[in-house]
Amino acid sequence: MPAISITVNGVQKNLDVPADMPLLWALRDHLGLTGAKYGCGVGACGSCAVLLDGVAFRSCQIGVGDVGARKVITIEGLSPNGDHPLQKAWVEHDVSQCGYCQTGKIIEAAALLNRKPSPTDADIDQTFSTHICRCGTYQRIREAIHAAAKAAR
Repeated sequence: MPAISITVNGVQKNLDVPADMPLLWALRDHLGLTGAKYGCGVGACGSCAVLLDGVAFRSCQIGVGDVGARKVITIEGLSPNGDHPLQKAWVEHDVSQCGYCQTGKIIEAAALLNRKPSPTDADIDQTFSTHICRCGTYQRIREAIHAAAKAAR
């Protein structure tokens, strides 16, 4: 099996794994990046979201061999110091309850802000309509995203 080369959080990595291994497992089990979580395994919950060239992808649904030249950013690479405007806003607005799906939500919010630097509530609601979470902190998510967008301007 030939090594697969991918760029994760700005660093080129070579992995000796099957090409069809989900990116999620390559990140967690082979690179030690455990921020993306296994939730459902079918791309429905969003807990495993990562950025591929700035776009949110469910890492359980893409084989590591299909990543190609796209750059992977995980929650660990969004801001190594935890000082990304979204991470700060998540804390300031007390978004997280159990926290399990929050890394995926922050990644999804980062992709949204990449697309729309000043999203509306409708943009935020549409973006998160495919995230399954029992916390019910959707209003705080909106507030945190608006605060992060403002801080980034």
